[in-house]
Amino acid sequence: MLKVVFAGTPEFARVALEAIYDAGHEVVMVMTQPDRPAGRGLQLQPSPVKQFAQAKHLPVIQPHSLRVNGDHAADAKSAIKALQACDFDVMVVAAYGLILPQEVFEIAEQPNRLGCLNIHASLLPRWRGAAPIHRAIEAGDRETGISIMQMDLGLDTGPVMAIKKIPIAPKETTQTLHDALASLGASMIVEVLNQLDQQGSMIAMPQPNEGVTYAKKILKEEARIDWQQTAPSIDSKIRAFNPFPGATFEKEGILIKVWNSFFLASENQEPQIQPGTITAISKDGVQVACAGGQVCLTEIQKPGGKRTHATQLAKSLDWQPGQALH
Repeated sequence: MLKVVFAGTPEFARVALEAIYDAGHEVVMVMTQPDRPAGRGLQLQPSPVKQFAQAKHLPVIQPHSLRVNGDHAADAKSAIKALQACDFDVMVVAAYGLILPQEVFEIAEQPNRLGCLNIHASLLPRWRGAAPIHRAIEAGDRETGISIMQMDLGLDTGPVMAIKKIPIAPKETTQTLHDALASLGASMIVEVLNQLDQQGSMIAMPQPNEGVTYAKKILKEEARIDWQQTAPSIDSKIRAFNPFPGATFEKEGILIKVWNSFFLASENQEPQIQPGTITAISKDGVQVACAGGQVCLTEIQKPGGKRTHATQLAKSLDWQPGQALH
């Protein structure tokens, strides 16, 4: 079995860490981001990865940065020293959130070590970057997957050791796709580590130059729905932004968050209807005109309230067909 340094932070990474641990590989050190304020009381909360590591009594370090010439130089130097002193075979990275500098690669690529492996939630080279799951759904992709990559200094540019595809279902949200990809990534990294343990190496294929796209970080200001877009685009955005940051629109000064929807084809819309107009309220939800087609909002939420079926909330707020959502 291999000795593994694991670097990751959110639930996606925790699933992989648990699989590596359960497979019998020795996790000799865990690197995760510092505790962050969370909840109504804004109390410091450990990351999901740290919570698992603590439960299994694994050594944990939480540097603010790994850049020895950056704002947290002392913190970074301490982390680099800890990594240098660690006896390990391979480093596995999954949604860590910190950039790995050259010093880390030099340590991980020493003789008799296997370098840094990354569990990336896309079919590289499509959707390199910070938010591959969100962007795949937002773009209307029909499939995505996991790439196990040998890391280098570039942004998700390293050669790929293993890749598997899964379909994106018509009603897929970032939450449901995240969970499926987390499970797939966990099983794949264990397969790769087992093969490396047995054979000592694996073929890593360079990424093609064609088909490169970048999944930029999700910003809260992107959440507002633009009814001038087509119905499929709006529906994709709603599903992509569930659970974070949640797609929104404003009606009569109230910011409404949209959690789920489906779209209707453009032939169902009369051309004179202004985009953003409620066209119907039924047991299915609240139907809204878009630039092309209509979106039926099925689950929405008002500030301070709970996620509710759109028809129920519309009735409580006295929404009517013909009213505008802007």
